Amino acid sequence: MSAQTIDALRNQVTGPVIAPGDPGYDEARRVYNYMIDRHPAAVVQCTGAADVAAVVRHAAETGTELAVRGGAHSVPGFGTADGALVADLAGLSSVTVDPSGRTARAGGGVTWAGFNEATGEHGLATTGGIISTTGVGGLTLGGGIGYLSRGYGLSCDNLLSAQVVTADGQTVTASEAEHADLYWALRGGGGNFGVVTEFTFRVHPVAEIYGGPMFFELSDGAALLAYFNEFIKTAPREYGGFPAFQIAPPLPFVPENRVGEPFVAVVSCWTGSTRDGEKILQGFRDVASPVAEHVGPMPYPALNSAFDALVPPGLQHYWKAAFVGDLSADAIRAHMEHGPQVPVVNSTVHLYPINGACHDVAADATAFGHRDATYATVIAGMWPDPADNEANTRWVQDYYAAIAPHSQSGGYVNFASADDEPKVAVNYGANYGRLQEVKRRYDPGNLFHLNQNIQP
Repeated sequence: MSAQTIDALRNQVTGPVIAPGDPGYDEARRVYNYMIDRHPAAVVQCTGAADVAAVVRHAAETGTELAVRGGAHSVPGFGTADGALVADLAGLSSVTVDPSGRTARAGGGVTWAGFNEATGEHGLATTGGIISTTGVGGLTLGGGIGYLSRGYGLSCDNLLSAQVVTADGQTVTASEAEHADLYWALRGGGGNFGVVTEFTFRVHPVAEIYGGPMFFELSDGAALLAYFNEFIKTAPREYGGFPAFQIAPPLPFVPENRVGEPFVAVVSCWTGSTRDGEKILQGFRDVASPVAEHVGPMPYPALNSAFDALVPPGLQHYWKAAFVGDLSADAIRAHMEHGPQVPVVNSTVHLYPINGACHDVAADATAFGHRDATYATVIAGMWPDPADNEANTRWVQDYYAAIAPHSQSGGYVNFASADDEPKVAVNYGANYGRLQEVKRRYDPGNLFHLNQNIQP
């Protein structure tokens, strides 16, 4: 992109346009996954929907590749590309809460930390992931799995409307009443259809929860996974926890001589009464005695941010995902073979339950195409040293190969890596054909293709 073209862009937007050679360029071009090292032609730090529309029009008119960045957590680094024009939405960070109407409006660059802070002041929340530095936009557009999924559905199930800049640079509102086909596609179809500059969510009375992590010996892992698999089939919807494999970090509640060892963990979030939560979590203790635990009442935002320190910006990332119906004995054996080999404290494996309220929504009611799954499994390889890339990527790939025969087709698009592009159709699932139709209607030239891309 020429200096003249960049100057023309600067005249069209109010936010900063940062190009190679400008102060702050190296910081502006960076994304969460440091395995991604791209040099875009310019990064536009948008201040509002008008800036976003100007960037979209400029990219379309000049034939420049367009990258859209919300929270920048995309594992494949879709928020940047060499020679691309980046629409950075971090400046669209306002959150407005209507406590009486139980709704909240969030700008396209809001993180879940910002959203939870605003809604938490009113004792309200909606489903919003596990790491609070994740962007609201990317998580929601891919579906949105989190602690509150079983009780209140996916993030996209709580999306009431969206303000969207489409490929022609127009700004429209998508809801049940307006652009209903676009509204349908946004709820699980990723960033394929436009740039969402504002989300309006339904929020729920969730203030204090009961829960936290419990670490168990690996020798008890198979029994705990088998128990969890039976428990979750009929568990009250107030329960939103998950089993995991995790190396114990150096925290005060972990015995000093066990820090750095791998464990089977259960992370619990109970939104009912503390007394009932204590009874529910006692079921895990009846299976095995925890080596360490940090369980008790806490504000929901505290749990949503509890693991942020383990996954700071700057790590290397390579992930794999699988949907699972039943956690069979063979699947448990595969997990018990590969889970204990988790390479560093930053890496983890989570098995998120997505039954309960997620199953209340008809399979074709939103674009999220895996309403029959019980779990969304993620093998999240994250580590600080690039020298470990080959070995740790192989751990993720070998683990995924071992669980694949015991999994359903497809995986959660928000957990997919760049090399999962050939699996796009099965990852979006049963609604892929309809998604293609909406893509053709709103983005026939595939301007929005830096994503888990739906071909128009």
